[in-house]
Order: sequence, then structure tokens, then C-alpha cells
Amino acid sequence: MKEKNRTRELLVSVDTGGTFTDFIYEEDGRLHVFKVASSPDDPSLAVLQGLKKITSNKRRRIIHGSTVATNALLERKGAITAVITNKGFEDILEIGRQTRSSLYDLSCVREEPLIPRELRLGVNCRVDSGGNIINDLDERELNSVITALQNGKVESVAVCFLFSFLNPSHELLVEEFLEDTGIEVSMSSRVLAEFREYERLSATAVNAYVKPVMRKYISRLATGIDASSLSIMQSNGGRVSAKTASEEPVRTILSGPAGGVVGAWAVARSAGFKRIISFDMGGTSTDVSLVDGELPIATDTRIAGIPVKIPTIDIHTVGAGGGSIATFDEGGALRVGPESAGADPGPVCYGKGGSRPTVSDANLILGRLLPQDFLGGTMKLVRSPVEKAFLDMTRPRGMSIEELAEGICTVTNSNMERALRGVSVEKGHDPQDFVLVSFGGAAAMHAAFLASSLGIPCVMIPQNPGTLSAMGMLLSDVIKDYSITVMKDLSETSEENQENMFAELEGRAHDEMKNEGFHDGDILIERRLDLRYKGQSYELIVPYDKDQRSIFHSSHKKTYGYCDESRDIEVVNLR
Repeated sequence: MKEKNRTRELLVSVDTGGTFTDFIYEEDGRLHVFKVASSPDDPSLAVLQGLKKITSNKRRRIIHGSTVATNALLERKGAITAVITNKGFEDILEIGRQTRSSLYDLSCVREEPLIPRELRLGVNCRVDSGGNIINDLDERELNSVITALQNGKVESVAVCFLFSFLNPSHELLVEEFLEDTGIEVSMSSRVLAEFREYERLSATAVNAYVKPVMRKYISRLATGIDASSLSIMQSNGGRVSAKTASEEPVRTILSGPAGGVVGAWAVARSAGFKRIISFDMGGTSTDVSLVDGELPIATDTRIAGIPVKIPTIDIHTVGAGGGSIATFDEGGALRVGPESAGADPGPVCYGKGGSRPTVSDANLILGRLLPQDFLGGTMKLVRSPVEKAFLDMTRPRGMSIEELAEGICTVTNSNMERALRGVSVEKGHDPQDFVLVSFGGAAAMHAAFLASSLGIPCVMIPQNPGTLSAMGMLLSDVIKDYSITVMKDLSETSEENQENMFAELEGRAHDEMKNEGFHDGDILIERRLDLRYKGQSYELIVPYDKDQRSIFHSSHKKTYGYCDESRDIEVVNLR
């Protein structure tokens, strides 16, 4: 999407990481890049502090990759949230799909639902599988439920009724009743208008859980910047206005890593590469993704064990970063991560009071980090406390500090190699056919070792690799996803029927894009179909084309190693 009057504005991107917050902007033909230490207790402080360093008087448009929704979900520090659903279906969140995260682990512990049982409330109403109302919503019962919510000091509500993706009238009525209560409302018919009530409720519950947190965060940012000039990066590789992000923060859960993949894909294409594996190693974690001709979009993402069926760039994350802490376990084995030193106190070499050896400290011992040149010379690293911390670990074991440093890097590389294999070899791709695009503050020190282990012939390290995620945000378009469930045999859905359904979605898209300030000529529509063989439980997303059968058979064979051209195909969703 094209934006007008960029030359009269300063476009700034801000990527909040676990250790540093990155800033990048272009002015007068020059690219300006800098970092400030992140402020985990309130990420807005680092953002506002960094923006004060930009002295230009031009009006600013800010694109922000935020970890606020992610952290609220991972740390279970969201709002007091309730669920309103059909009576008798209050336990959907807890029952889920009755699957185990570790099939053969007898001591496997399931993730607790985000919303406790006492706040999952049912009301009498029912819509059938055709979208027809069987039982009207009991308004007297709804008023009692709302009173209970107010007495329980509930801040946010997820509303999800059966088949509301076909007929949202009951959800709209609940929203109307809650309008003057001060309680935030998230409706499943807006968050995820698709079938499968568990996944739909789960995504809506996550949205409701983080919505007040995101809204407060954007309000804090608005004390120092114009909120109307702020865009938030989404997990799908696009961005939306701060207003939209505060309504649907579930779409921002992986915003930072998504910016990295967008940036890696952009610089790779400019160098003539179309098949890449992105490798983003920061201070806290490593994110990897495989791009084969186009950005990979998945709808089966799980965050902290919770399904979030929102279109997301397919990214694999492991707890290995420059700040990952090294320890010896009870059996004497060396472990690295997932615990991180973060930004405060950070690795020992930062000289901010850290005392536990990290991956960055190991790289300093091995001479891969130069103390005087860190962050372009703006921050000096200290070696003597690192040597002391390493000696405290090595003395009882009769090893040198260099041996420990090599061991830390070897364990870290092994963890990251497994992640790279997960997105390549385990999905039928040969790493030798791809280029490893390495970025993030720590990736360049490990890229060659990983490429050698996987047989990747080429490593690409872009300029300013530590801020490539921020660059990706700078290059991102405004992207919105829309979908509608069809659930019919392909033979029963004519091209005319599909065109009519797409027209309905595209009408909504045009209206909302115009509200974002775009004109018809700025808007590009991409169509997708969710298809599966009849009888299958899950579907593949394929491009919309007149020859839908051939495209699906080809995609199925590429993904699963076989296809069956004699089987009927179902259209599950249009998107």
C-alpha cells in the first residue's frame, strides 16, 4: 500500500526487544540507526526516551513492534477477564481438543486456561448450523450475568456463541448491553469469524485478556507522541493503526519477529535471493522462519501453549539469545537458557551488576566481541568481571574459561540448529537450497557455525543486522485479514458463488482501509482458499485460482508427500 506525503514526514520504526529497543529512520537520504536499553517494567519509557534523541522537526509517523501483548500473555499478567458463551459450553476453554502437549509424558501438566471457571458464564441462546436462531437471548439472564461481572471487577469480556460466525446477532446484543459498563468487549464474530468454537473462543479470550493492557500502553505512549501517527506491527507482517491494534491486540502477539522476517525477505530479494531461512538472534530469544518465494502464513500458532488461530508469519522461537544464562545442572551437564539476563542487569560484560555468565560473555572471552567497538563504540564492554564469573564456574570442574566459553556457544548453536531443522528439514526442505539471512544483535557470531552444520552454502548478513526487524517494520504495508467459513464441497461452490462471498469480504476491506486513510488505488486485494480433502480434519491455505483442484493437489503433495486426485475437495474458508 502506498502512503501519501512521506517526503514531508519522518517515518520512524521502533522495535522493542528483551534487551534493547531499536530505532531506525531516514532523513535527507541518510539512514539513522540507534539503540537504547529496553525498560521491561514499562516498555513505553524506552520508546519515548529514544524518540527524544531524534531532533528533526518534521511530523513523525511511527511504526512500532510491541511486545506488550506477548509479555502479558506469557507472564499471565493480563486483565481480569470473563467469558460469556452458550449455557452448557462454559468449559470449552478447559476441554479444548483433548490433546496432550507431550503424548508419552506421564507427568505432563496442561496449561491452565487464561480465564478461571468462575468467570466463564453461560446464557440461554442458540443459533443452528445454518445461522438460524433457535432460541433468543434471555435478556433477563444476561443482565444478571453483567451484574456478576461488575461485582467481580471484571475489566474485559470475551463473547463467543456457537455459529456466531454465521449469525452474530446475539453477540451484538451482548455488546450493546455492555456498552455503558466500562468493560472492554471482544466478540468472536469480529476477532475470528471462522468455525471451530474452541479455537475461535481461544483467540477471542486472548484478545480480551490483553486488550486493556494494550490500550493502557498506547495511552502511555500518547503522552509523548500523537497516537494518530502511530502504527503497530502485526504478526502477519503488516501494520495497522494504533486504534485498530488496541481493538484487536491478538494480531500483534508476534509483531517484532514478523518485522524481522519482512526485513530479511526484502534485503534478500534486493540481492536476488528468493529462497531464504531467516535467523534472528537477539538478546533473549532466537526466531527462525523459512521463506520459499513468499512469506509463509500459518493459522495454527500456539503461544505459551494456547492456540491463537490468527494469520501469522510461520516463525519458530527458541530461548537462546545473547543474554541466555549458562548453568550446570545437578548432573553436571551444561545448560544454556531459556532464562535470560535481559536488559537489566544484562550480561556480565555490560558492567551493570550481572554476575551469571551468558552467551554474550562467552563470545567476549573468545574474542568475537570487541569491548571498545560494541554498539558502534557507544557502549564499552568490561572483561574482568566476566573472567571472574567464568572462573567461579570452572574452578570446581578443572576447566579453562575458554573451554567453558566454547561449551556455551556449542550448546547454544545446538539449540538453534534444532530450530532451523524444524522449519526446513522437518518440513521437507533441503537447507542447501536456501540462503541463511542472519540478523539480530548476536546472529552474525553464530551464523557460520550453523550454516556449516546444516550444509547451507551461503550466509547473508545485511547492513545494520541488529536493527533489521525495525527496518522490516519501516518497509511493511498496512495489511488486514478477513475470512468467512463456507464448508461446502468444491463442486457445490460455483465461481459465481465464490465471487459473491469474496465481494462481501472485499467490501468490508475497502471500508476499513478507507478509514485508515487509503484510497481505492492504494489497495491491493489478495485472495486465498482454505481447502482439504473431504474427511480430513484440517485444511491448507492456497492461492485463489480458477484451477483450484490442481493447485490444491500440488500443494497437498508438496506439504504431505502425496495427493489423491480421485477424492472430493471441500472449501472450508475464503480469506
